[in-house]
Amino acid sequence: MSEPGFEPGTSSKAGQPNLLILFPLTNRHCATILPPFYSTRDLRAESDEMSKEKLVVSSYDEAMEALSSLITKRSRADKSNKGDRFDLLFDYIKILELEEPIKQMKIIHVAGTKGKGSTCTFAESILRNCGFRTGLFTSPHLIDVRERFRLEGSDISEEKFLAYFWWCWDRLKERTSDEVPMPTYFRFLALLAFKIFAAEQVDVAILEVGLGGKFDATNVVENPVVCGIASLGYDHMEILGNTLGQIAGEKAGIFKRGVPAFTVPQPEEAMSVLERKASELDVNLEIAAPLDPSLMSGLHLGLEGEHQYMNAGLALALCSTWLQRTGHVGINYLNQTTSLPDEFMKGLATASLQGRAQIVPDQFMESENPGDLVFYLDGAHSPESMDVCANWFCLATKEDSPYDQCSDSKGLPKSGQNGPFRKKATQILLFNCMSVRDPQLLLPRLVNACASRGVHFKKALFVPNTSVYYKVGTVASPAADAQVDLSWQITLQRIWESLILGEKGRDAKNAELTCEAVGDDTDKGAHSSESSTVFTSLPLAINWLRDSVRKNQSVRFQVLVTGSLHLVGDVLRVIKK
Repeated sequence: MSEPGFEPGTSSKAGQPNLLILFPLTNRHCATILPPFYSTRDLRAESDEMSKEKLVVSSYDEAMEALSSLITKRSRADKSNKGDRFDLLFDYIKILELEEPIKQMKIIHVAGTKGKGSTCTFAESILRNCGFRTGLFTSPHLIDVRERFRLEGSDISEEKFLAYFWWCWDRLKERTSDEVPMPTYFRFLALLAFKIFAAEQVDVAILEVGLGGKFDATNVVENPVVCGIASLGYDHMEILGNTLGQIAGEKAGIFKRGVPAFTVPQPEEAMSVLERKASELDVNLEIAAPLDPSLMSGLHLGLEGEHQYMNAGLALALCSTWLQRTGHVGINYLNQTTSLPDEFMKGLATASLQGRAQIVPDQFMESENPGDLVFYLDGAHSPESMDVCANWFCLATKEDSPYDQCSDSKGLPKSGQNGPFRKKATQILLFNCMSVRDPQLLLPRLVNACASRGVHFKKALFVPNTSVYYKVGTVASPAADAQVDLSWQITLQRIWESLILGEKGRDAKNAELTCEAVGDDTDKGAHSSESSTVFTSLPLAINWLRDSVRKNQSVRFQVLVTGSLHLVGDVLRVIKK
């Protein structure tokens, strides 16, 4: 399925990747991106020319400091704020000499409220397994900003990231002005993605919209190959609008005249707006059906959750259309088969994305109590995604029926044991959300959705985020308990307590049967009750969970971490140390 004239995994234009040459210097280093076919033997002969193009890069920390300086408050790009004007993006593209490279890119562009990151991840994996050199730009990152830039399925290397970062940074610093100021944080990252994908000569660039669509930094693309709109819901309403119609209008801003587009089943209010916008631009808008699991020949999707079949179906439509419009397959390619091509199935089965329906056993406890502390991580942060998260968590915990390690290597009971016995599981919620979210919408949706499936949380833990939003790659400095502002977490706790009181009144008997008694030691919690605790830091909450596992040998702890991708990233950072 590869384009004639190039081998899978290399550039379709040159047949081999760019070279990254590093030259050690004192406390700094230079990195030079060489074009294809540029031999290292040419370095001396071309030293004068290359000196003009050297990309001087500093340490990674210095790059993060520079990037952090661009972080500002979110606002719509149509406002009068000089630095927010959408048309400035085209000035930046001209400065970085990216006009022609962007026009030449074969782009898949995806917007949506939820599922757009998963859709992009599926699409990238499918096309990579078809032999194409892929570039994927997503947001946000969980631990390292390099997660946003994937080349052929892997995060960009630190060396390449630094080289491209400083190349863009230096040129923008030299040529911006009061009238054309430095781009804001996400805009810089989007520009950096375009530079990376152009220099690395990817065959396909898959772009996830950061916020909205119409005024998003990724929307400088004038002629994508195909566009997609994932599930729509209420999010970022302070910027995108208060109705589904308004939100859909913003998302439909990525439609381009004559470029085919796909979406998934949407609420009527949203769908009518998408259809109207598509009609105005002569866009053929189709609804992609969810993937039929029987087409996977027994394989499972790489991303967990029933909702992923919807995202996988959208990704299939986008990829098949991309293959058709770029001349790689016939127009009826997928319609001619009763099963998916092997490359498609492998792509769907091997797709991976951190922080979305992700199950991670606590490695710290594995040597002491293997499998007794498991984190279920999902960055859900909207009312609709709370329903999806709850459904996944309930199914995942019920499918997981662990047994205590009471048998030897031959499966026989150990001395003094009556044989393997099933441990009782208890569910704990670890939650935080940003103050722009409405916890009075989020928490009831989560609690009620779980309760309807027979899952009741024994305890909820509320913590402040460890990472700080105003500085990339940085965690908050440890502070004395008295210095930590826990007012938001206490607000979350109060909402939780009122929910639990109502739940106990309605279904006390069921809750009592579902929840195993758990030994409690919350001395380090700032505010604690039988059903919830506010901790002054995430590490304290993790330590409490580990201590609880040690004190409750007959119980397995299943911890749902949700409400914020920032929280999910913080937890991953702590438990993977």
